[in-house]
Amino acid sequence: MNLYKYVSDAINATLGTPVNLEVPRNRDFGDFSTNAAMVMAKSAGKSPRELASEIATKLANLPFVADTSIAGPGFINIKLKDDFLIAPEKYNIVTPKSESFVVDLDYGSYNIGKALHIGHLRTTVVGDTFNRIARALGHKTKSYNHMGDWGRPMGLIIAWILEYGMPKNADDINVIYPASSARAKEDKAWLERAQKITVDLQNGNPEYLKIYNEFAPMSLAQISDILVRLNILPFDENKGERLVAEYVPAVQKILEEKQLLVSDAGAVIIPVKQETDTAPMPPVLWRSSTGAQTYAAADLAAIYYRTTTDKPNDIIYFTDNRQNLHFTQVFRAAKMAGMDSANLQHIGFGTITGADGKPFKTRDGDVPSLHQMVDMVADSVRARATESGKELSDKTIEIIALAALKFNDLMHDVKSDYVFDVDSVTQFEGRTGPYILYTAVRLNAVVKKAKDMHVLANTDIKTLQSEERNLLLRAMDFERVLENAFAQRATDMIANYTYDLCQLINTFYHNCPILRDDVPENVRAGRLHIVQIARATLLMAIDLMGLIVPDEM
Repeated sequence: MNLYKYVSDAINATLGTPVNLEVPRNRDFGDFSTNAAMVMAKSAGKSPRELASEIATKLANLPFVADTSIAGPGFINIKLKDDFLIAPEKYNIVTPKSESFVVDLDYGSYNIGKALHIGHLRTTVVGDTFNRIARALGHKTKSYNHMGDWGRPMGLIIAWILEYGMPKNADDINVIYPASSARAKEDKAWLERAQKITVDLQNGNPEYLKIYNEFAPMSLAQISDILVRLNILPFDENKGERLVAEYVPAVQKILEEKQLLVSDAGAVIIPVKQETDTAPMPPVLWRSSTGAQTYAAADLAAIYYRTTTDKPNDIIYFTDNRQNLHFTQVFRAAKMAGMDSANLQHIGFGTITGADGKPFKTRDGDVPSLHQMVDMVADSVRARATESGKELSDKTIEIIALAALKFNDLMHDVKSDYVFDVDSVTQFEGRTGPYILYTAVRLNAVVKKAKDMHVLANTDIKTLQSEERNLLLRAMDFERVLENAFAQRATDMIANYTYDLCQLINTFYHNCPILRDDVPENVRAGRLHIVQIARATLLMAIDLMGLIVPDEM
């Protein structure tokens, strides 16, 4: 349930007007507070404390309220009943579902012919987690991997294959594009050859299409391997530049009808600069001077396809901050063309850096692949486990490494840069993935032991200790956190909520014995019930981040 919404709605209905409800950091005086009396006092013709007294009396009569008190100039503190916190279903609570949306999500956007590297981590992890959150809230999502497979990179790849033959394995695949690209920088004839191949490929050259159709599945297979290793949900559509190319003519017709296309030095552009712009705003390049389909044309064709086929409320893109200008241009062009029936939004993410503040690289100075990133973290987990005398299976180490890498990415504001330090992310204490998993393993062990002891949970607790109350209150805040994370496109909210929840779980575990022999039977059963609530909430949060709980740690 969304506890905040439930309490807020009940208070608003009682007072007949919307009021501001706050969650105090220190809940010793109340679980919620409001400054309603201070806001309404002037219009009511009363002093804030006088009005606060009247409001507090009304709120005290709500069935779930245990006590109200007045603090300072007129703040009203509200404390909830213990039995309401441990068993809200007894109050016949029905939480209405929020309005559901159709949401198209564009993340990944991998270039075939390239191994996924650290630069793909955030788009993959953040996009996947946001997708899971949206689905958990009942929204209908469609995830797209808008692959780079139809532009100059593909021309460079085909040029290389024509010269040296089809690659035999993943290592060969990953060498082709960097090698051909480097050659194009020094060899003008090679660049021009790749450019011509690109145009001919887009125009249906059968020889080039045959090479594409053989090469693309090989590249996609290796991309799939690392996505499976990272426990990423399969994309609903791997629909990239090639597959949206068929919608380019339809978009061009719209642009021509609205007289938005302008010839410029052999290229075709869409001017999108507005009078209010103070910074440079280049035009959208619709078609290059060589006659090739452009990156922007593919994005506009994709918007056309999605808005006419999926009819989404939102189309959300998760890419690097460096593409902010590109999406500003594309979104303006889409609006000018009347293709803005969906809310178009770009969520740009920051860079993963080393301690020197520069983009993270290996000790050899290379950009690490995602496989190398997982291996690097796994090696650190293995070393840390060995130091502590633990013997963990390779499967468990892989699971912990996955959590360390992904949680560390998710807990940062997606728009900000962050420093990656492998030794920090693999610690078993603090704001880390291993700490989250350790807490879940601990709760799983309690539930298993209770089952072996034939202890049954119930809600027969008369009075809750502060540690029990704080844990239940935070667990009941989960739905609100998910709704805020969705509304604000902020996956760090769920990661940091999960850490806070784990801290409360461990405080509860240390201060409130559960299965110890000297714990009264009714207290034991009640605390087991709290464990089950906390565990269910934690496991769902972990799953929404795409993490996996090991059997032991």
